[in-house]
Order: sequence, then C-alpha cells, then structure tokens
Amino acid sequence: MVSGRSYTCSAVTGIMSHRGTTIDSLALCDARRRIRRLTGGSLVTAMDKRALSERDICTKFVAPALRKAGGDEMLQIREEVSFTKGRIIRGKLVSRGRAKRADYILYFKPNIPLALIEVKDNTHSVGDGMQQGLDYALTLDISFVFSSNGDGFVLHDRTGHGGVTETTLGLDSFPPPAELWQRYSAYKKLTHMARFRLECES
Repeated sequence: MVSGRSYTCSAVTGIMSHRGTTIDSLALCDARRRIRRLTGGSLVTAMDKRALSERDICTKFVAPALRKAGGDEMLQIREEVSFTKGRIIRGKLVSRGRAKRADYILYFKPNIPLALIEVKDNTHSVGDGMQQGLDYALTLDISFVFSSNGDGFVLHDRTGHGGVTETTLGLDSFPPPAELWQRYSAYKKLTHMARFRLECES
C-alpha cells in the first residue's frame, strides 16, 4: 500500500507492472475519477485530507466550490471576515467587545450579505461547524448558513421558506449567487421593482 501521495495513471501503472499485475488503462482512469469524486475533485487521499488544516480545507476545497458555483471573488466572496456586535469590521477594530471571525461571507452585492460559511478540518463531520455558523448568522442577520469539512456542505435555511430547514449538498452542488438572491428576495418579499433597483445599483 502506498499512502500519503498522489499518482498519475502512468505512475500507478508502473507500480502495478512492477508487482507483475496487468492493469487496464481505462479501469485505472475510472478509478482515478472515482477518487476525484470522493475527494472533491482532487487526488488527495482520505489520509492526506484528514491531515489538512482548516485553512487548507478552505483553500483546496471550499474556495474552488464557490468559484465553480459562479461567485465573483472580488465582489461576492470575502474570507476570514471579522465582526463584533452585529457589525462587520473593515480595517482597524475600534469598538469594544471581542471580535469574532467568519470563514466566509457571501454577498449578492457588497452591501447585501446572503450567506455565511463555517469551515472545519476534515477530522470533523460536514455539519460540525453549523452551530457556530448559526450563532454568527444570528448576530449578523444572514439568511443562509453553510457548514463544510471539505467533503460537502450542509445548508441551513434560516428564512423558513422552502419547507426544508437543512439540506446536505455535494461539494460540486453549492448554489449559485443568483439562486441565493432569489430565495433571499422571496423571504424579504421584495417587489420586482425593488429587486430591479437593487440589482442595478453600483
């Protein structure tokens, strides 16, 4: 058994040939695709993934999922967002109170936060960050809370709309900003004109 490393098809074929085993290249590549699905699109083994830090999980798994969903990194995705007493801090902390930090806050526009993501390392289950995320979302009045450990997401819908409060999602199934915005607008009961004005504001 070879652990802690990632291999290309040719490298693994070489290892198997050395052991006197004939391996079908299509079957090998199919195995690689299965590994990619299980590890969120990378060739990191399960053992490797559990050794990654929380920040590594953010960088290697969560951030790519957000980009794939269509999030704009400059305008809609903020990482390690500090806040206190319901106020998001930009720059130096000047107010009293202990600052807290959300792993990600997602925006429709810079002044309209839609979702908060709390990330844990892969030794935790996918939903282990949910309670912390809910506490933060309550403080910041954010409607959608996600928890992740790099294997997928658990979504908690604080709006009470849609019938299902919590949903488990695959790593490649994070909802796009337009979907979250539509659900947020329905919850806030925004008229078509109100939505149009907000969408057109710079």
